[in-house]
Amino acid sequence: MRIFVAGASGVIGIRLVPLLVAAGHDVAGMTRSPGKMAVLKELGAEPVLCDVYDTSVLRAAVVEFAPDAVIDQLTDLPDDLAKISELSARAERMLREGTGNLLDAAAAARADRFLAQSIAWELPGERGVTYHEHERAALDAGGVVIRYGQLYGPNTYYETGKPDPPRIQIDEAARRTVPIIEAPPGIVEVVE
Repeated sequence: MRIFVAGASGVIGIRLVPLLVAAGHDVAGMTRSPGKMAVLKELGAEPVLCDVYDTSVLRAAVVEFAPDAVIDQLTDLPDDLAKISELSARAERMLREGTGNLLDAAAAARADRFLAQSIAWELPGERGVTYHEHERAALDAGGVVIRYGQLYGPNTYYETGKPDPPRIQIDEAARRTVPIIEAPPGIVEVVE
């Protein structure tokens, strides 16, 4: 299967790409960071440098790769957990506009499958509404929503301890994502 992974250099994407390659898939790994292109190539992906907000470049990249499936692992979260509330507008824009742009590009490429990262817990207020809209957009397109528990392990907010449930160790989250590519449209929770 040809799989286009947006957010391939993120905390889940960087683990997911080599698992998909090892499973025999042809993978394009999209990142907005030029410095991460070499890493994606080393992991076996065809690296794609693209900002999800540049719709014409995004559409051209996805259409050119001609994927069977598009996986949305896009986030725009700060490195410091304490700044999540302060910088939430960036994350919300990614969920609304970024996912919308990726859905449009996947449709233009006639991808059969679309999978979108989400969370397995409720957020209050506008942030919760944003996640529901994000999930609804993926579901309305016949996609799969992957609701991850709070991630812990190397390069996560919880490197040394475990967060409250729902939670999932980061490497296990990536492993459990691979078979979800074949899941029917709907919601899949990836939690302990």
